[in-house]
Amino acid sequence: MRKNIVAGNWKMNKNVIEAQQLMFQLLEYKKNNATNCEVWIAPPSLYLMMAKDLYEQDEIGVFAQDMSEHESGAYTGEISADMLESIDATGAIIGHSERRQYHGETDSHCNRKVKLALDKGLTPIYCNGETLEQRKSGQHLEVVKNQTEVALFTLSAEEIKKVVIAYEPVWAIGTGETASPEQAQEIHAHIRSLIAAKYGQEVADEISILYGGSVKPDNAKEIFSQPDIDGGLIGGAALKIEDFAKIIEGFNA
Repeated sequence: MRKNIVAGNWKMNKNVIEAQQLMFQLLEYKKNNATNCEVWIAPPSLYLMMAKDLYEQDEIGVFAQDMSEHESGAYTGEISADMLESIDATGAIIGHSERRQYHGETDSHCNRKVKLALDKGLTPIYCNGETLEQRKSGQHLEVVKNQTEVALFTLSAEEIKKVVIAYEPVWAIGTGETASPEQAQEIHAHIRSLIAAKYGQEVADEISILYGGSVKPDNAKEIFSQPDIDGGLIGGAALKIEDFAKIIEGFNA
């Protein structure tokens, strides 16, 4: 069975005191509440070791917001898979739309990063999704198909089962806009069908596919109830424990 997951991407937010406070709040919440999903966070890289020290004995995944496609070397500012492995990080977000937009990241880059993460025992959260222009012109299914195939389809069946996919319509990230549950479900089912066609339905059914476009406390339950949506990659709403907790509770009966 695939996992239900709520992952919080903090992006470039929180000073060290604020980050520590939010980590403690999440720890207290987890201790005092039963959750029907895995809970992961991706704080700024500066705080990864603090998170791992705090959550060492608890079931909260700690992810980097990005990682290098290179194993080591003269790549100033980059973080390697070996570095993440050495602090026992859970994995890394790969191919987020903001990395694509501001840093020129392509699906070929993502492919190399995904393979390197898997080689080091890390869990990749691979992000894909279309722009508003691509959605309006009816290209969204083809765009997501191409992204998925280039980034992931060089993997073996055993490798791809270890990947978590996050569908994030670019037009719904940080805009307050949200794909309707039906729109999100259409793409999630499309992604799963692509994987099934390549690797078989059994493999496709093991892969968690998250929705990453302005999930909020008031829409989480409806979004998560869709058959092919296995959770969310949460941005702004992950920065307040009250909002993040209510989204986690979107998996409660």
